[in-house]
Amino acid sequence: MSAAIAAAPAPRLGLRENLAQFSLLVGVNALVGGMIGQERTVLPLLAQDEFGLTAFTATLTFIVAFGAVKAVTNFFAGTLSDRYGRKPVLVVGWMIALPIPLLLIWAPTWGWIVFANVLLGINQGLTWSTTVIMKIDLVGPARRGFAMGLNEAAGYGAVAVTALATGYIAEHAGLRPEPFFLGVAYAGLGLGLSVFFVRETHAHARQEADNHVVHNEAHHDTLTTGEIFRLTSFRDRALSSCSQAGLVNNLNDGLAWGLFPIFFANAGLSIGRIGVLVALYPAVWGFGQLYTGGLSDRVGRKPLIVAGMLTQAVAIAAIAASDTFAWWAAGAVVLGAGTAMVYPTLLAAIGDVAHPAWRARSVGVYRLWRDGGFAIGALLAGILADVISISAAIYSVAALTAVSGVVVALRMYETHPR
Repeated sequence: MSAAIAAAPAPRLGLRENLAQFSLLVGVNALVGGMIGQERTVLPLLAQDEFGLTAFTATLTFIVAFGAVKAVTNFFAGTLSDRYGRKPVLVVGWMIALPIPLLLIWAPTWGWIVFANVLLGINQGLTWSTTVIMKIDLVGPARRGFAMGLNEAAGYGAVAVTALATGYIAEHAGLRPEPFFLGVAYAGLGLGLSVFFVRETHAHARQEADNHVVHNEAHHDTLTTGEIFRLTSFRDRALSSCSQAGLVNNLNDGLAWGLFPIFFANAGLSIGRIGVLVALYPAVWGFGQLYTGGLSDRVGRKPLIVAGMLTQAVAIAAIAASDTFAWWAAGAVVLGAGTAMVYPTLLAAIGDVAHPAWRARSVGVYRLWRDGGFAIGALLAGILADVISISAAIYSVAALTAVSGVVVALRMYETHPR
């Protein structure tokens, strides 16, 4: 038996070589995105209509809870997946998802909604982080940007489709319970696929480690978790630039999630039309990544990140300045396009630089900063909207997004191994 084990072939890296498992993980990540999508249109409206919340900071507590918990979970997801394997972390994440839609359906007070989003943050941190890490494991370095584009397209495409569907359902059947029936189906299917069909990919990362090109002599394969945190957060110019850009990107997504539906509702739009606007942004973001992920493999990571952050800034400011459905729709499309340039490219850049031996932990640190942006964005937007106005909050986030793009332009080095 030992001879048979010794003769077992090494894992093969590449998209074509692992197409079946990669495709399955794309489908699983679509279900992960759907768990967020069930909230995007309905929950901000539910806060006002059923729970009577009038202060924006109180309304956005569910995003603060989600973002803070998801950020911390991302950090531990990378460490846990290195220690115990990718698949166990994925399965636990889906187990935690099971009660979420039921809590949203039956919640008697807003505190129950916040608790559901604590669980959602853990679910997303474990499942989305792990599907990202597993795809990076499978494809190797050559087509990493394209792989991340497919991953994020599936996730955010599902966010868009589900946001649109729940908006339509809510307009015809009410804000609860029917819109959240989709979440029940997503959680059950995601758990079943992860338990019975997903395979472990940690061996692929070990295989790549044997041939990894080190960008810097400090990036060897024996770094501690603390050293990886400092390197990804502050010391390495590319990794830290990506971390701050990811934080600001999700800061403006927290704004879009929490305030845009209320902003549009205050202008007199119906729930159905709000659902269309809320869906447009992640739809363009999601499906645009099918192109931008691969584009970063050809033109490099840095140009797309800089252009994407500046494009988002322009789009957010345009939404604040507009007052018609057509202009808001145009702004949502441009915002989605800018985010599509950035989102898979940041992950691909982290994968370029981080050594395979600690890449999962570096991805976890990056996603700690990135998803911390949800909490920071919700707090900032809520306070500014309460103290000044919703428009002032939107303009402020636009300015921060522009500054982030300039930081990347000045500090980041190109990471693609061309």
